[in-house]
Amino acid sequence: MKLGPDDSHDNPLMIQFFTWNSRHPEMSWWQHFESEIPRLSELGFTQVWLPPPNKAACKHGRGYDAYDLWDLGEFDQKDGIPTRWGTKEEFLHVCDVAKRYKIDIIIDAVLNHKLGADRRETFTAVPVNPQNRLKNDGKPREIEGWTAFDFPGRGGKYSTFRWNQTHFSGLDWDDRTRSKGIYRIEGPGHKGWSKNVDRELGNYDYLLGIDIDHRHPAVQEDLFNWGSWILQTTGAVGFRLDAIKHIDRRFLISFVSCYQRARSQNPRMLAVSEYWSGDVKSILPYIRAFKGQTAFFDVPLHMNFNQASLHWTRYDLRTILNNTIAKLKPQDAVTFVDNHDTVEGQSLESWVVGNNFKIQAYTIILLREEGYPCVFYGDVYPNTECFDANIARNVIRLIAARKLYAYGSTHEYLHGRTCIGFVRMGDLTHQGCAVLLSNKEESGDFVHSVRMNVGLRNAGSRFKSWMSDGGQVDIDAEGWGTFTCFPNYVQVWVKA
Repeated sequence: MKLGPDDSHDNPLMIQFFTWNSRHPEMSWWQHFESEIPRLSELGFTQVWLPPPNKAACKHGRGYDAYDLWDLGEFDQKDGIPTRWGTKEEFLHVCDVAKRYKIDIIIDAVLNHKLGADRRETFTAVPVNPQNRLKNDGKPREIEGWTAFDFPGRGGKYSTFRWNQTHFSGLDWDDRTRSKGIYRIEGPGHKGWSKNVDRELGNYDYLLGIDIDHRHPAVQEDLFNWGSWILQTTGAVGFRLDAIKHIDRRFLISFVSCYQRARSQNPRMLAVSEYWSGDVKSILPYIRAFKGQTAFFDVPLHMNFNQASLHWTRYDLRTILNNTIAKLKPQDAVTFVDNHDTVEGQSLESWVVGNNFKIQAYTIILLREEGYPCVFYGDVYPNTECFDANIARNVIRLIAARKLYAYGSTHEYLHGRTCIGFVRMGDLTHQGCAVLLSNKEESGDFVHSVRMNVGLRNAGSRFKSWMSDGGQVDIDAEGWGTFTCFPNYVQVWVKA
């Protein structure tokens, strides 16, 4: 997969350029992104995961409440022309600017559900048990659901396809009785829930809104066409696939492999999937099924970071990579510390507590060789949800260390429960670095001290501290040096 410029020997790096409540007080979000592109390029970012660019069900919707995938802020629909993020013109312009700076755009594809229908329809459905969607909670009945999508503002431009109840498998609202629940749509042409989804809650086909039936030929054709169109229109290199544990697996494999790579004429198209589970055993069958056609966000590693931040000095750092995609399938892992869903108060709240482990977590994803890291906007840009200026400064330092030094093979030094180290040995054009991280509770003048080998190429040299001023380590004739780190912190050592 394409991760960065073909002519670059530097490490690639992705950023998620939004938080859940992202707004800019003086300009649109696309304009804000454009203003930051030169800095992002200078820092070493090669790819940007942007929020869903499609028209949402409401004026300020984030796009995960997907109404019309074909409206990028061009048509007067849902109380306005722009999306929450800006107009189509602004979006296409910023995509072009990013390309000039050799930064790739990743489209957030919300393909599981739709919201904000234009009309109600009457059809037969059966209520199911929310805790086991394979069990009915009543008899089939006639209900009214918001399932007709006509897109009157778009008037058939780009796609003439109109959605109705035959294209969906379920919903959560009966407008006739004004009752909320989970309803499986029945009747001619309906096949029930897809079997090719996660087995949580019996069958996890239904997540929210009006659930798309990806087995329907007309649905497949429209979504395949949209995928080709969005890549060609924007020049984006690939997709972040939202909520794939709820989407028919066979459809997704076709979407990624058979259609998108061929239609976009880009055999290296990037795809990264969100399968939200902390259990790596649940994700591994999906990894095997896709055969490298998509990478996966390493949710198990994120959960390890979360637990490490909650248990602090009681967490054994030697186990931090256990049962993660980065450990078991490193080439398939997109590593991250936090995202828009994990912030406190959000639906998947599992925030990595800053004072306890945030910097250590970023050290692991940015400076180790396993996986492809994604930095969260909320951890480096001022915002009202989760910003910490000290953490941001340190994350920026680590990003710079990744660009300059984090190359070559990794040699580990599992010093103890509260302190681990590793050395990146460098390559033909980069020096490498030595890294220590600690979760030990601060205690007086205590300093971790670990002897590590940085290779014969560095024999007789001197290393300096990267994260703070003043430290230095002399390397002996065999490449060994004694490196130090303060408790509950990290230290990166580079050749002076």
